[in-house]
Amino acid sequence: MNENNSTKSVIAATVVASVMTALLLGPGCSRAKATPELASYAGKKILYINSYHEGYEWSDGITDAIRNTLYDTGVELRIHTMDTKRNPDQAFKERAGLEAKAVIEAFNPDVVITSDDNAFKYVVMPYYRDADLAFVYCGINWDALVYGAPYRNTTGMLEVTLLEQLVEELKNYADGDRIGYLVMESSTGRKEGEYFSKVLHTSDIRYVNSFSEWKRAFVDMQATLDMLVIGNFRGITGLDEKEAQEFVRETIKIPVGADHEPEMPYAMIGFVTIAEEQGAWAAQTALRILNGTHPLDIPEVTNKQAQVLVNLALADKLDIIFPPSILKIAEIYEPDGSQ
Repeated sequence: MNENNSTKSVIAATVVASVMTALLLGPGCSRAKATPELASYAGKKILYINSYHEGYEWSDGITDAIRNTLYDTGVELRIHTMDTKRNPDQAFKERAGLEAKAVIEAFNPDVVITSDDNAFKYVVMPYYRDADLAFVYCGINWDALVYGAPYRNTTGMLEVTLLEQLVEELKNYADGDRIGYLVMESSTGRKEGEYFSKVLHTSDIRYVNSFSEWKRAFVDMQATLDMLVIGNFRGITGLDEKEAQEFVRETIKIPVGADHEPEMPYAMIGFVTIAEEQGAWAAQTALRILNGTHPLDIPEVTNKQAQVLVNLALADKLDIIFPPSILKIAEIYEPDGSQ
């Protein structure tokens, strides 16, 4: 930790105070049930298409929020998983899209909710663009313009990360302004990397396919940067999460941040998006459509909530002491994943 960090920690209080006006802390805040006047939809059907798989923390949060929001409304909810996180092959994704289409045709839902890019890219875009069936999307990263959306039968919540706020906080513990982003090589990773580069005016973006590449990049980037943000790397080959945590503890040299909770074992601080916000909004919007509102009359929105997490074990490795302003609003992330 440099000699100016005590002063910077005081400055952090002012930065965080302004940032937190836009944040609602704690995942529980976004779990909402339907209001009483919307509490009876007997005979109505909603299908939720999850791009990923049961057990993946992000989409599990969306799923839980959808279930909670639709609980006791009378809606019949069916959930279909595409499993494209564990199977990134293009041919698999296309088959998964066809399988989801078959589920839609068999279930005949009144509204379909989709989460994350692949469900939209491989189901909605090729088969239901401007169709009569209404779709509510969530979890699409940054924008849906790459898919030509929104369509006349869609509305949704885009997933954006609070990169600028996260980096402003990281600067309070760094020796300079050089910032980089390390993420898995994937269509989503590329999309996030492009926006990271655009928003933060940096070309220090590294995409990796394997665990060995990830470890090498983690070490190499710290040699040339003052701060690093870790993106999702759950799909890289050969990943051993326990080994990755030990590796980071042994090699971390600069402040590292994260914008999703699954990356917190490898970061000292995170301004992480809340999956439940996405799921709750999507389910509430589906109910609005069942009530007669047309998707075109529901504006596309972006997520507004975030949770501040701090990993004290990694901060200690860097001799960083978080100011009270951070600790007052943050949750402590323990290495075993419990808060």
